[in-house]
Order: sequence, then C-alpha cells, then structure tokens
Amino acid sequence: MKQLNIVIAGAGIGGLTAAIALQRQGHQVHLYDRVALLAPAGSAISVWPNGVKVLDALGLGSELDRSSGDMKTMSYYDHQGKQLTEFSLEPLYNSVGRAAKPVARSALQNMLVKAVGIENITLGERCKGYKHTPQGLKVLFDNGKAESADLLIAADGTHSRLRNQILDERIERQYCGYVNWNGRIKTSDIDLDPNEWTQFVGDGKRVSFMPMGKDKFYFFLDVPLPAGTPNVSSSYREELKEHFTGWAKPVQDLIEKCDTDGIARVEIHDIQPVDRFHDQSVVMIGDAAHAMAPDLGQGGCQAMEDAWVLTELLAANDGEIAPTLEQFDQQRVSRTASIIERAHKRCDITHGKNPTLTQEWYEELAVETGADIMAGMEKTIKGGPIE
Repeated sequence: MKQLNIVIAGAGIGGLTAAIALQRQGHQVHLYDRVALLAPAGSAISVWPNGVKVLDALGLGSELDRSSGDMKTMSYYDHQGKQLTEFSLEPLYNSVGRAAKPVARSALQNMLVKAVGIENITLGERCKGYKHTPQGLKVLFDNGKAESADLLIAADGTHSRLRNQILDERIERQYCGYVNWNGRIKTSDIDLDPNEWTQFVGDGKRVSFMPMGKDKFYFFLDVPLPAGTPNVSSSYREELKEHFTGWAKPVQDLIEKCDTDGIARVEIHDIQPVDRFHDQSVVMIGDAAHAMAPDLGQGGCQAMEDAWVLTELLAANDGEIAPTLEQFDQQRVSRTASIIERAHKRCDITHGKNPTLTQEWYEELAVETGADIMAGMEKTIKGGPIE
C-alpha cells in the first residue's frame, strides 16, 4: 500500500483517533492544533458501544475499561423525584456485544495522545486553509507557514475554518435552543445509585447523573434559554438554583455541592446535514463535518467511526485518495445526516420546543419498560462500521 504524508488539523477526539488508525497502517501523520495547551472540551463523554469497538480495534479497549464508569442501569424521574422508569442496560449490551463506557474527557484525551505520540502533535499553530497546486496539496497556517501533504484531514471541530472552503459555501451553526452546564461530582455527594444513569426531567429541562468512573458522576443540567444569555461563571450556583427551584433533592444537592469553577457552560448548536465531506485531497471528519446536538450522545462516537472508516477505505484502495474519499462520502454522509436529524428531533422533544410533545414524552416515560429506549440505541449502535 502507498504510504501517505497526512496532515490533520485538530487534535480532538476525531483527529487523534484518525492519527492512531493511520499510523497503524504505516502512514506519516502529523497533527496541528491552534491551542497552546491541549485541554478537553467538557467534563466527560459517553462512549457508546459503536465508539468502544473502534477503540477496541485500535488496541485501547482495556485502558478504556480501566478508566471508565460501570453504567449498569438507566432511570428517569420527574422533577419532584417521582420515578418514571428504571431498567437494566444488560439486554442492550448483550445485543450489541459491548457495554457503554462513560469516561472523563481528560482520561480519553490522555489515552489517545499517548498512543499518537506527543512528538507528532504541534500546538499553537492553526490551519487556515489549503491550496491545490500543480506540485500537490499545500496546507496553510495563520503564521504564514505552508506544509506539503498528500491528504489533509479537517478535524477542527464545530467552529471549523476549513468547512466552508471544502464545501465552497458558508455553513452556519444553528442554535438548538438550550444551554448545558456540565461537570463532575463525587458519587458520595449525591444519594443515587453510583452505577445508574439517572435523569430528572420537567418543564423542558433535564438534569443527568452518569457514572464516569473514579467514584464520580458526570452531570449536566439543560435549560431552554435564548441565545446569547449572559454567561457569568461567578453566578452559576445562583442561576441554577433559580432554574431548578423545587426540583428533587439530588438536584438540589448537586447545585449546592458542585464545584462551580469546574463547570463548563455551553450553548448547544448543530449544523444542517451537508451532502459531501471532501474536496479533492481534503476531507473533514467529526464535528467539522457533522456537528450534532448531544441528545443521542453520538458526537464523539461518530468522529471515531469517521476515523476508522477513512483508514479502512485507504487500505482497501491501496492508499489511493480519490476513490477513498468518494467511498467515504457514500458511507458516512447519510449515516451522520440521519443521526443529526434524530438528535435534533430528540433535542426539541426533551427541551420543550413543542410543550405538547414534551408532555406526551413524560407520559410515555411513565409506562416505559426500557424496550423502546434501548431499541433506539441499538439501531444507532448497530449502524456502526464494526460488528
């Protein structure tokens, strides 16, 4: 197979996973990221079995198992603490062949960086664009540098600077209508099952506690708010108390005991599905290609799938780029478009865009056995590239 010189713009989950997969096939890979210090975006990530299987295939499954939470059951409560449903996730895990692995983003990032090799990552340099020349592809940087490459992978995230050039049109992110506060808290601080993913819902709001390992819950609190609502970190506790007045005791304990300095506050955006991911010898993956609402928990997993599929197609095509990227579009555009649309629909229902539909969902949860919820998860997981 032809060995390629590959530049990856962005050292997030997608870029790092792609680098590991490509290195294993003998390609020369170097990552560039605009930040001076790699720091995870958010407190934790739910790696669902389709993502876990990619990490397994890259030799990282055992390390992931050691670092992640043991999420055995799932439950929903109303905002006052009345249980709506509770069920084991074992039938799902048995069906798809692997358990979900919620993990600290820092732990996952460290694992990926170690596998890539820090010497293959340059920080503080941002890719601003590229040129196709008679001599080949040139990758352009803000500092004036230009690097030659056989292939450029745009893994520069939801705010991608390369997306518009690849598609030759301006793609605007769209606000999903809610703000998410997320962080970590000791399981001993909250009177809940430390192996259960527990969610409280009401009034279009949601509070989630997900076991992420190391005796911690990954928590997030969602509130429908207008875009551009002031973000004042010193006021987070007071603001959350106001938004969740009268909610159940675990929610009140969370707001009272959480370390507000460790909270990330994010206005949730996605993008409309696009019809292609490449331009000649440049391809985008992850959030650059298909930023999605986190309501199905699939953003990171889809980036991992992208990395795996791209690498496997390169091998199948003996390193020839043109057929690889055509086939990559064929395999990835429709799958990710479907997940974007489903995540946005779930987002609207969860966060009260149509109050009638949201109330119907609450009523459905009260009679849910877990079968319908797990069937949706299974459909998404089994659509992945690794059985």
